[in-house]
Amino acid sequence: MSEFTGGRQAMSWPLLLSAGAVIGLALGARHVQGLFMLPMLADRGWGREAFAFATGLQTLVWGLLQPVTGWIADRYGSARVIAAGCVAYSAGLFVESLSPTPGALALGAGVVVGAALTATTFATIYGALARIAPAQQRGRAQGLAGAIGGFVQFILVPMVQWGIHDAGWSRALQGLAAAAAACALIAWLIDDRSTCGASPAGGTAGTAAPALRAALRHSGFWLLNAGFISCGFQLAFLGVHLPAYLRDAGLSTQSGVNAIALIALANAMGTYACGRLGDLYRRKYLLSALYAVRTLAMVAFVLMPLSETGLYLFATVMGATWLGTVPLTSGVLAQIFGVRYIGTLFGLVFLGHQLGGFCGAWLGGLVYDATRSYDWMWGLSIALGIASVLLNLPIRDRSIEASLAGRGAALAA
Repeated sequence: MSEFTGGRQAMSWPLLLSAGAVIGLALGARHVQGLFMLPMLADRGWGREAFAFATGLQTLVWGLLQPVTGWIADRYGSARVIAAGCVAYSAGLFVESLSPTPGALALGAGVVVGAALTATTFATIYGALARIAPAQQRGRAQGLAGAIGGFVQFILVPMVQWGIHDAGWSRALQGLAAAAAACALIAWLIDDRSTCGASPAGGTAGTAAPALRAALRHSGFWLLNAGFISCGFQLAFLGVHLPAYLRDAGLSTQSGVNAIALIALANAMGTYACGRLGDLYRRKYLLSALYAVRTLAMVAFVLMPLSETGLYLFATVMGATWLGTVPLTSGVLAQIFGVRYIGTLFGLVFLGHQLGGFCGAWLGGLVYDATRSYDWMWGLSIALGIASVLLNLPIRDRSIEASLAGRGAALAA
């Protein structure tokens, strides 16, 4: 089949491939940052905290600006927002490649790339797909785009490692910058303008204020936000520090590269599976189960003797649960609040994820420089995972879209 049918507009494969390519490049360039840390720090003579702070700042800027970018995409359409984000991403990576000081690194890799990620990842891409896809195929569309993105991430890992080895870390970053700029050319395919500015009942949509007020009063909104903290913490900690942790433990650089690649490959399949399962089962229970599996994998990895076999099993399980939280969390929001302001609402929930991510990346470097060990970080990651299992279970996930539509119509009148 060349298209999905039965929605506001056809879900074409060019659309899904474009969405997957953009999100895959954006997340892939972030996913491989851990491979750059040791060679960059060796060249510059900085401590791990300098790199960890820049990466943590990136995560924090991403979270703080995401609701604003999401609202712009909700109001004016996603294609132009995504294209601008690709150009900004390219600029940030280029600045990172030339950084002579930790401050310049924080500006490029932290502020500029962090802002660009708001326009090239979950809230904007998945928000557009949520508006374009028919409700019964929303999880499938988001899962397919996520799977395509996961394969792009998988391909980037050996390419980046080859680039670092043959051309140096700076030139490898510049290659990623060129790829990000090229993605701006395909962003126009992710066109949801026909669904932006329209209310569920037709006509003009009015203001986002009723949706925001309803979300802020809804316990499920806050439970999703709190539960997402551990996801951001765990992913940022592992993405930035896992290669260095493995080197410290005596494994080879190639073992770290293989683990990062396995995470990306398993993520492609896991994201699609979670999206599909979200169409069939209650998403809040799937979220709790996902956090439970991820947390148990971390416990087993820490307690068992470190070996390449154990590492690759751990990477496979972590990858399978890596970004599966995103279509499920987005799906719960769409289920409760509808899709009209999904970019804005997901951006607000994503803030919790990014606050956790900032702490996971930055504290990892800070704790290591202070203790020469990551033991405290593993313990905190596991504790937060247990909390997320419990936080998702009581979410009230019944739809309130009809009441939101009524409030918006009354306000417009």
